Amino acid sequence: MTIRRGEVDISDATPSGMAQTMGLTPPAPLLDLPYAFAKAHGVVLRHEHENRMIVAFRQGADPLMLLEVRRYLAMPFDVEIVDNATFDRYLSDHYAMDGSAAAMAGSIGAGDSDLLSDMLPSADDLLDSADDAPVIRLINGIIAEAVRQGVSDIHIEPYETGLVVRMRTDGVLQERLRLPANVAPIVVSRIKVMARLDIAERRIPQDGRIGLTLGGRLVDVRVSTLPSRAGERVVMRILDKENAGISLDLLGMSDETLKILSEALAEPNGIILVTGPTGSGKTTTLYAGLKSLNDGTRNILTVEDPVEYAVDGIGQTQVNAKVGMTFAAGLRAILRQDPDVVMVGEIRDRETADIAVQAALTGHLVLTTVHTNDALGAITRMRDMKVEPFLLASTLRAVIAQRLVRRLCPHCRETEQADGNAASLLGFDKGTAVYKAVGCPECGNTGFQGRIGVFEAVRVDETIRRLINDGGDEAILARHAFVNQPNLSAAARKLVRAGHTTPEEAIRISRREDVQDA
Repeated sequence: MTIRRGEVDISDATPSGMAQTMGLTPPAPLLDLPYAFAKAHGVVLRHEHENRMIVAFRQGADPLMLLEVRRYLAMPFDVEIVDNATFDRYLSDHYAMDGSAAAMAGSIGAGDSDLLSDMLPSADDLLDSADDAPVIRLINGIIAEAVRQGVSDIHIEPYETGLVVRMRTDGVLQERLRLPANVAPIVVSRIKVMARLDIAERRIPQDGRIGLTLGGRLVDVRVSTLPSRAGERVVMRILDKENAGISLDLLGMSDETLKILSEALAEPNGIILVTGPTGSGKTTTLYAGLKSLNDGTRNILTVEDPVEYAVDGIGQTQVNAKVGMTFAAGLRAILRQDPDVVMVGEIRDRETADIAVQAALTGHLVLTTVHTNDALGAITRMRDMKVEPFLLASTLRAVIAQRLVRRLCPHCRETEQADGNAASLLGFDKGTAVYKAVGCPECGNTGFQGRIGVFEAVRVDETIRRLINDGGDEAILARHAFVNQPNLSAAARKLVRAGHTTPEEAIRISRREDVQDA
């Protein structure tokens, strides 16, 4: 394949100042390889070092392509041979966002509505789209940039004064883009086309999904629309399928918590509960547990709402309330499929709770979630759903509660002395050395890089089992459960002392009474 300059335009002229104002990455000024050529022949530009270009070359690719790259660039370069996984990551990082979407944002007008007729096939490569329609390039650019920056949610919010695009990074929403109000219907309609939703129906909420690849990286985007006063709001949740393969030891659990969860997963039957608010990483923990069990010797079945990550070797069923496919109905059905391990996305009602308990009693290992504030609250919640205490005591194996706090950037964090207010709230001595967020180019001047899990674990031993059976309240259970194990507040304080997060992040998830008891 011969490439010529100008054959594929992947670096539209974009005012870098405008891109930076909108929070998007400006295009690289260097001559670049067309994306289609780079992907097909396994070569991608990495960076320039001491006036020499570094070219990543995929292992097993045709070496003759390096001659073509040398002719095209008209400059010498060094070659870095990488494996397939590393090459795919370099490819998606390099081409994820060229800044053209930011330039197109201001040029979309009401007359562009005829451009919505193009359909994006499911699981198409977002970076390989050569469509010049401004609205299509805008949406593609927003999603690509969000994936590159590790964004979890994209919010498209119409107001009378304009259309606002906000992105949630490390649990915090930030405005990234502001567009004229008249482009809102066009942008929303394009997203609905990509998600296979009804673009003519604007009066009721709709849910859908977009399957994409980004330079060989599989990404699912869950789309939810909601009618509002100024138009339809859209929230897109980005589900990076690489997270589905995470293992238990990478979750950030302490050795004690990891031991409790691993021992519970080794049990032949029983219930393992994971609890926490929405967005606290419960699903990631459940999938990490399933991965440790998915060795080909067990029949693992799940019922979820929705199925967030597709995993080979696991039978996954999605809830569909419109046709009567509820958690209870799905769980009742998969118990007739000879399962060894069952994962229920969430226990929401008494019927599902009863079936889960019966499944555990009949020799199945059940993994599920409950929305409560802490581990012992899950036991109270199960009682509220009329699960008999003696059944709960005999089937429950472990309860894991978790939160996510922002992780301090190791490149720019600085030590300081905890002030009196923070010290009292955390139970520290005044003047205790802690770390604060500063901000640098490595972390995008936020002071934080990613998030870290905060966990508390309760292993149901004979004493806890007896207390549950006797109807003991949370205070009585806590006095035994956390004798040798940290609760959420203690685990958060430990992360502050270790310099992984700030006192403010720990205070956000700490309960006042836990600090006073510390």
